[in-house]
Amino acid sequence: MNESVGGKTQDSRKANLREWAVAGGISLGTAIAIVSPFFFFGMASGHDIAFHMASWLDAASQWKQGIVFPRWTEWANFGYGEPRFIFYPPLSWMFGALLGTLIPWKYVGIAFYACVQTFAGLSAYALLRQISDSRRTARFSALCFVMNPYALTIIYARSDFAELLAISFFPVLLLAALRLCGIFAQHRKPTAQTLAFAIVFCAVWLSNAPSAVIATYGVAFLFAFSSLQTRTFEPLIKGAAGILLGFGLAAFYIVPAAYEQRWVKIAGALASGLEPAQNFLYAKTSDSEHDLFNRIASNIAVMLVAWTLAGATVAWKALRSASDDQPHAMLGAITALAAAATLLMLPVTSLLWRYLPELRFVQFPWRWMSVIALCAVVFTAASMKGRFEWIWLLVATVSIAGSGSYLGNHTWWDTEDMPSLETALHEGTGFEGTDEYDPVGDDNSDLPLKHPRARFVRGGAGEAQHREIVVPGWTAEHRRLLVVTPEADLVAVRLLNYPAWRVTVNGSPALVQHAAGTAQMIIPVPAGSSHIEIEFTRTLDRTVGGWISILAAGGSVGLWLWRRQRRPRLSGDPQPDGERPAPARCR
Repeated sequence: MNESVGGKTQDSRKANLREWAVAGGISLGTAIAIVSPFFFFGMASGHDIAFHMASWLDAASQWKQGIVFPRWTEWANFGYGEPRFIFYPPLSWMFGALLGTLIPWKYVGIAFYACVQTFAGLSAYALLRQISDSRRTARFSALCFVMNPYALTIIYARSDFAELLAISFFPVLLLAALRLCGIFAQHRKPTAQTLAFAIVFCAVWLSNAPSAVIATYGVAFLFAFSSLQTRTFEPLIKGAAGILLGFGLAAFYIVPAAYEQRWVKIAGALASGLEPAQNFLYAKTSDSEHDLFNRIASNIAVMLVAWTLAGATVAWKALRSASDDQPHAMLGAITALAAAATLLMLPVTSLLWRYLPELRFVQFPWRWMSVIALCAVVFTAASMKGRFEWIWLLVATVSIAGSGSYLGNHTWWDTEDMPSLETALHEGTGFEGTDEYDPVGDDNSDLPLKHPRARFVRGGAGEAQHREIVVPGWTAEHRRLLVVTPEADLVAVRLLNYPAWRVTVNGSPALVQHAAGTAQMIIPVPAGSSHIEIEFTRTLDRTVGGWISILAAGGSVGLWLWRRQRRPRLSGDPQPDGERPAPARCR
């Protein structure tokens, strides 16, 4: 009997592997189809493409210097640098840098999209196979998520690689949240389920901050709604534990990013054109180009809302005769989430955008399309039965093909984005900085562009033969200068001052000065020979955040292992230790 059980288990694993291989192949093929025009027309050059490509190049160059986890962006502000990597979540720029070390840089953007959307398809399939009994329906709905109109908007019009990466985690985050709510039956014990949710939640926060804010409010809403549905605090308590643990795992990024905002002009993230009030659906401003894109995004949002509304109507109609409570609970939660996301794109919620913590930093209310797109495919999977299979096939084809054609006609194609940035780094000219990451007191538009690594600020021209600056070491986080001058002078360095920089002259701390209107570092030196050391140090907030993450990860794994060891084993039970029967599916 044991041999029979073992054979069945092995066959089941092979079948499961084949199932996921098929889903992965479909997702990969769909992702390649999305980026196929790039091979003919060049990259779709969206709003944020230079920002992300420059980050990849900068991070990859620092890896060559031996800096594994960069914090200071060396070539921003045309070589003066900025603390971008402290504030921008690390997964996207590290993944882009990794791809750049493996393949030619001109293909990195295409490979990034293909990899992320393939994962998005698998992520969606993990969720949708719990909703539909039909594997074909689950695969088709996952394909719809890979090619959903908002994903196409990001790829063809916005080039926000980090947001696309964050959204690829949304389906498994929703799945983990619904399991914590008790809507889906659980394979694992509550401790493991909470840890699974926290890991995915952490991954979203390490991908893109605006999407992470959306995800945080989205899952918090689901936990609260589920508590109201069940009239118990259990979903709220489990959800709060998962969220707190996720924050703890991501603390090495979140704590420094939150604390060091006081050192930069973070309000630049909400400059004119970036405020939520200016980006509600069909909002009008004095900027015609801004309004043109907002109208494009609004049209895509209306299409997704219509798809979601149609799917919800059909799904609820199909459930009229169902006696199982789980499908009703699932559809109720998804319907409420879709309604909340739709309202948050409209001016009626302007007070929420003004007063809810950090919500304003989402900037664009239409970013909630990421949630609506996921709800749309959930309703599609839940209602794609009988004659509706062909109807949904038609609806998805028209929606995806129509939005793809519409966006393609409004896209700027360019083959020079990456080559021009590569040239800028090779020539040492650098690239533009980011206003919200500019250190306090600096105006990056006033920085002298053609500036050597270091120069004397004053001193007679006749003494030039007795004055010298030698640069024996210059990396992103450590600069060394040897200065010889016959009299006390000032040395202007091609670097912006920031509290994390520690400057010493001949081993003693130096009082750094600034040029007028900028934060360019100017260092006083005495007469004679001087040795200047400039080092980017680990500040207390980074240390605290790192230890919180270590303790959260170590404590979680330790608790999970302890619970696993205490779990009783039942002799003769053919199921893996602690595994429960397959979950009831929501139909």
